[in-house]
Order: sequence, then C-alpha cells, then structure tokens
Amino acid sequence: MGNKQDQTRSGCPIACSLDIFGDRWTLVILRDLLTGKSRYSEFLESPERITTNILADRLARMEEAQLITREPYQARPPRYAYRLTERGRDLHPLLREMSRWANRHYPETWIPPDWFMEE
Repeated sequence: MGNKQDQTRSGCPIACSLDIFGDRWTLVILRDLLTGKSRYSEFLESPERITTNILADRLARMEEAQLITREPYQARPPRYAYRLTERGRDLHPLLREMSRWANRHYPETWIPPDWFMEE
C-alpha cells in the first residue's frame, strides 16, 4: 500500500479528509479510541456492531494514514493495542462538533460525557 496522502482525489481539503475518514466506520473507531477503547475485542463490543473484516481493514487504513499506531501486548497469539497519534487526536474537535450537531438536530442521540465535549 502506498502512502494515503498520495492517494487523495484532489487538493480540496474536504475531499482529502473524506478520503481518509469519510467511510461509515473510521470516525466511530476514532470515537472509541477517544473514549478509552484500545483493543480489537473492545471495538467489536460497540453498539454499531462492526464486522471483523471491516474492523481489520479500517484499523489498517487508519494506521497507514498515521491516525493510529499499534503496539503488541501479547505474543501468542499476536494481539495489539491501538493508540491515537497526534494526527488522530487532532480529530477530537471534529467529533465534538459532530456530536453537538447531532444532539441539536437529533435530540434522541446520547449526550457524550462532559470531558469529551470540553474544549
């Protein structure tokens, strides 16, 4: 796989951003990482019910885009913990604003914890 930055559709910052995290799952995984999940099995427990093949693919893409790193925590079988990079953590304000928008326009959505919503 090449560098994701070299595979963007155009120089438009919105299109570039969507090329990296504009699918159905990447921002959900980022949310989970921001709220403390780090292991594959923990991501599978989320209410959105991501499938294992999609989760593996998105984690690989996120690592390629330098949004996350993976660190082994078990050798046999090999298992990894995933951590946000600075680039990944920089998406927190975007997720916070998306949460505010959804809470305003879809009041049935759950309210994130205060620490998540703090600037």
